[in-house]
Amino acid sequence: MNSTSASDTSQPVSGEHRRTPHPVRAIIQVTSGNMLEMYDFMVFGYYAAAIGAAFFPSKDPSAQLLQSFATFGAGFLMRPLGAIILGAYVDRIGRRKGLLLTLALMSVGTLSLTLTPSYATIGFVAPLLILCGRLLQGFSAGVELGSTSVYLSEIATERTRGFIVAFQSASQQVAVMAAAAIGVALTAFIAPEQMASWGWRVPLLIGCLIVPVLFFLRRNLKETESFEKIHHHPTFRETLSALLKDWRICLTGIMMVLMTTTSFYVITAYTPAFGHAVLHLSSRDALIVTLLVGLTNFLALPLFGALSDRVGRKPLLIGSTLIAIATAWPAMKWLTADPSFLHLMVVELWLALIYSAYNGGAVPFLTEIVPPRIRTTGFSLAYSLATCIGGFTPAICTWLIGTTHDRSMPGLWLSLAAACGLVATLIARPYDRTGSAS
Repeated sequence: MNSTSASDTSQPVSGEHRRTPHPVRAIIQVTSGNMLEMYDFMVFGYYAAAIGAAFFPSKDPSAQLLQSFATFGAGFLMRPLGAIILGAYVDRIGRRKGLLLTLALMSVGTLSLTLTPSYATIGFVAPLLILCGRLLQGFSAGVELGSTSVYLSEIATERTRGFIVAFQSASQQVAVMAAAAIGVALTAFIAPEQMASWGWRVPLLIGCLIVPVLFFLRRNLKETESFEKIHHHPTFRETLSALLKDWRICLTGIMMVLMTTTSFYVITAYTPAFGHAVLHLSSRDALIVTLLVGLTNFLALPLFGALSDRVGRKPLLIGSTLIAIATAWPAMKWLTADPSFLHLMVVELWLALIYSAYNGGAVPFLTEIVPPRIRTTGFSLAYSLATCIGGFTPAICTWLIGTTHDRSMPGLWLSLAAACGLVATLIARPYDRTGSAS
């Protein structure tokens, strides 16, 4: 984005030359809202079948599931709009205020999903309200992840940026584990008929109850010094102009993030439905595997983020994408040839390691290829546009399996995303401290 280089002299400087918020406290404060966002998304994905039955009546269970996943994916279509509008706003008012704003919007969306009556109660209004709730969540999520990643990037030193930024993705794994653990507990105490009727609302209600705690954590955040050192914060028109002039960076970011979002939703949101509806394993087994995937990612992401600080972003990204291209489809073929709890666990954990290795380098790298003055907008827009594709992974995989009758198609879809990530990695160039592409 050379058009902005003249004003982008505020690349995060070394921690030895500035005061920063305490890293551990800042990580908890910032990632807490990111956790809630992903928790809500995971709950919707885990209980897609029950939500489909409640709001999309049909005699065909596959049609119900597809409609539910389509509504799940519809929230992602709002992300680019949120990235541009809210992202430009955050780049102007500050990272801290932006994090509070997105949390407020996200909370309203969560509440609407929790309280909307079923189709049997209020008719066609029910799916419309659910869709509106998902769209509002998508709008706020369009900049939530970007704001979180940029804030962590700007409080980190050059030597720890990969490690610190990795906690953005690691916090999402806490949400994955929490949603899966609650799901396992509910299956033990609530009958399947009750889960389909009202039990799926319980995890959403829990998400609503923790919102006040998250506001308390975020309200004490400090603004980053990198943002405060920018002398001129761009107007909305200036931000749009910069994005249009430097569309190549956005395209590179989209291709890079496509691997992240696709692999994430294959191993998390899609796993319960895939394990139960496609492989015919128990819901409990699929949720336990998802819980283990979240735990693996939570432990591995900071390690791979730290590794990217030592060996560089590109070697890690190139290696993980090549491994994904070579193994994702064969691994799914092996799983679908003989489905079992053990085989599902092995394949999903393998894919989780690939995701963690790639994401550990991709997220900090994306913050480094976008200039500081429009960093939140540029990061969020690239991430959101990629998520418009990757976020539909559960629906795409369901459609591919139904069309080809090949249950291993999720592996092929993941391999295609990995190929996009590889190309993006090879052509991407980070910005140096003067704001020029290096």
